[in-house]
Amino acid sequence: MDLVIREARVVDGSGGPSYRADVGLAGGRIAEVRREGEGPRPSGRRVLDAHGLALSPGFIDMHAHSDLALLRDPAHEAKVAQGVTLEVLGQDGLSYAPVDARTLAEVGTAIGGWNGDAADVGVDWRTVGGYLDRLDRQGIAVNAAYLVPQGTVRMLAVGWERRPAGADELARMKRLVAEGLEQGAVGMSSGLTYAPGMYADDAELTELCRVVAAYGGYHCPHHRSYGAGALAAYEEMIAVARGAGCALHLAHAVMNFPVNEGRAPELLALLDSALAAGADITLDSYPYTPGCTTLAAMLPGWASEGGPAAVLARLRDDATAERVRHAVEEEGADGCHGVPIDWDAIEVSGVGEPALASYVGRTVAAAARERGERPWATARRLLVEDRLGTTILQHVGHEENVVAIMRHAAHTGGSDGILHGAKPHPRAYGTFPHYLGRYARELGVLSLEECVAHLTSRPARRLRLPDRGLIRPGNVADLVLFDPDSVAAGSTFEAPRALPTGIPYVLIAGRFAMEDGRRTDVLAGRTIRRAGSS
Repeated sequence: MDLVIREARVVDGSGGPSYRADVGLAGGRIAEVRREGEGPRPSGRRVLDAHGLALSPGFIDMHAHSDLALLRDPAHEAKVAQGVTLEVLGQDGLSYAPVDARTLAEVGTAIGGWNGDAADVGVDWRTVGGYLDRLDRQGIAVNAAYLVPQGTVRMLAVGWERRPAGADELARMKRLVAEGLEQGAVGMSSGLTYAPGMYADDAELTELCRVVAAYGGYHCPHHRSYGAGALAAYEEMIAVARGAGCALHLAHAVMNFPVNEGRAPELLALLDSALAAGADITLDSYPYTPGCTTLAAMLPGWASEGGPAAVLARLRDDATAERVRHAVEEEGADGCHGVPIDWDAIEVSGVGEPALASYVGRTVAAAARERGERPWATARRLLVEDRLGTTILQHVGHEENVVAIMRHAAHTGGSDGILHGAKPHPRAYGTFPHYLGRYARELGVLSLEECVAHLTSRPARRLRLPDRGLIRPGNVADLVLFDPDSVAAGSTFEAPRALPTGIPYVLIAGRFAMEDGRRTDVLAGRTIRRAGSS
């Protein structure tokens, strides 16, 4: 064998009790799991003493925004150091494939706050298959799966118009989704508070989900509200999935804003009812209360019609900008989940324009007070001068909701980690060790075994990956060795890029991506494509 990991506490991903064992690896896979006392120990070319460490399958990030980061930063230490061995990209209905020249420029502006400027990665693809091929050709730090982004697909077929799709446009969208799945995507994502995906009605979404279901994929929606209409939005997505016969994975499933304090049990009762009726539903969440998105996402849907250039033109026009302000501050815009915005809860986390760097780490309200102006004036200036590239933290969550949701049997882990920006959300660097250290060890919300199952085998089942997520002979050797007594997120809101502690070893396909607590130069990741794709 290539490597024997000796005397590890094996937390095998099943949720069952951990046990002491030696684990042998060969050819990038698990060759043998020899429990303590079961017979002679396996031998290998290298033996790693894992006494005092837990061995688990690699963690699967079900909601990642590393679409360009994997190309821009080969080391990808933010995720590798957490023990992440697989990320699911193409989230929230907006990403970089499929595209043409027009939509590449438009989506680049729309989500520049998530990923930075795409120009520096040399976009040389137009299709989902082309993007996945580029990842494999360049070499990537972790494995990557991809969701066809419904908003980008609508951008191609309909543009940025706020109207139902015509018959020919719907047919084209269905072809684009099918092509993406045929080329390896594992499902489709939607961003239903982000233009132009938010302009799709339920009939359109159902037709697209029927295509996804035909290929055995799943729909992953960022649904229409996490605030005033949250429960109705969850109900809508369940109804769409059931109408299409499609598996459903609820992205960053949270109940946010004051209106939803303590209401997670209502969401869980809704899920349990649907599951009992035969629905195929999973969800992901991050173990923090604030959210993170772009400042432009707070705008009403009508203000985003026509694309980024039209948004900026509206913001520059005083009369139209006042209409936007009224919608955001007084009515509760759909972009802000139907809740009037609290500028004291909106903290600037990143800007694209260096001249605006002084705003980072301050709330819009605080910056406005310092300038002696209304918060909307400050926000409007940021939007225009940063060309919609400003990212924010939105401090609107509730700890009791976070805890209740992570306990659910359908739950998986997803960082929703935006790596771009001067002061990103600490979840980008800390989600998985934070689950293990804070919520399993310190608070006992989940046992260690349960927690690992949420981060490994459950997402692997959703992705239909039978040889990942469990420590079993024959499975891919994507593995993490961590100290259950000290594992912790190093990242904080004050120091969001600090690396975790207590995760000395990470292996991808049997090769050390982290060794003795240091990132190696190994790029053992590859794209994980839908079974049967070309």
